[in-house]
Amino acid sequence: MSNHPTTPKQRARLTGLLYLVVIICAGFSQGYVRGTIVVPGDAAQTALNILEQGGLFRLGLATDLIAFTADAVIAVLFYQLFKPVSQTLSMVAAALRLLAHPAIASLNLLNHYMAQHVLESTDWALSHSPEQLYDWSLLFMDAHRAGYLIAGALFGLHCLLLGILIYRSDLIPKAFGVLMSLAGLTYLMETFGVFLFPGHDAWLALLVGGAAALGEVSLMGYLLARGVRER
Repeated sequence: MSNHPTTPKQRARLTGLLYLVVIICAGFSQGYVRGTIVVPGDAAQTALNILEQGGLFRLGLATDLIAFTADAVIAVLFYQLFKPVSQTLSMVAAALRLLAHPAIASLNLLNHYMAQHVLESTDWALSHSPEQLYDWSLLFMDAHRAGYLIAGALFGLHCLLLGILIYRSDLIPKAFGVLMSLAGLTYLMETFGVFLFPGHDAWLALLVGGAAALGEVSLMGYLLARGVRER
């Protein structure tokens, strides 16, 4: 068995593969599961959707957990790739990604779990009216949304630093660094925009979706197809 470490190109392609897993899993859980089941401001309809599609709702939690676990590995791989550019900047970027998803977003899945648990728990049903259970469930989903945004701010900072590292390196075309930095700025805009200026959630979400598609998806495709440039 060879004891040689993997090359930067191999690590980059592994990063791209894991990034694909993250995009598919997180897109499914946030975009499809919660996007179709949760009806903002309508506790009764949201509760009915969760009860009728309980298996799908649980699957959304599972795919999120898979994505956040893959993100932990991606953080380490990006650190290894860009450490020669700036060890300090690479370490900070990796720490921010680890805090955003493997830490904060993973813990935030408790809110996703509790939104379903309060509706299906016999103990809760004995001490609360159906309307109260519906309100509790939507409250947990609102808390999940807030936690998702908090994690998004740290992830935005990660993307911004990663973009700088890409731009300063000779491993990946500089255009991807610019796109990742722009994606990071939109993540920050969404978090602070929703918290400081409520009522603009929809267009901010569209802005993040478009920027993430340009930055993260294109970077993932390049890493999968090309890896990194040989030094």
